[in-house]
Amino acid sequence: MSMMDKIKSMLKGHESQTEKGIDKAGDMADEKTQGKHKDPVDTGQEKLRDQFGGGQGPDQPPRP
Repeated sequence: MSMMDKIKSMLKGHESQTEKGIDKAGDMADEKTQGKHKDPVDTGQEKLRDQFGGGQGPDQPPRP
């Protein structure tokens, strides 16, 4: 079992907590860089959401 599989299995069922963590980490990165790298941080957040199940599900409204 790869490391990614282990992380995914640990986060399964905790999508809302995962989403909050991804948002908080992105906000902190934006704060530390004073918004200079906002676009790459946002891209990274979206990729994490896709990878770890915090992305748009059928019961979640679309993000702006």
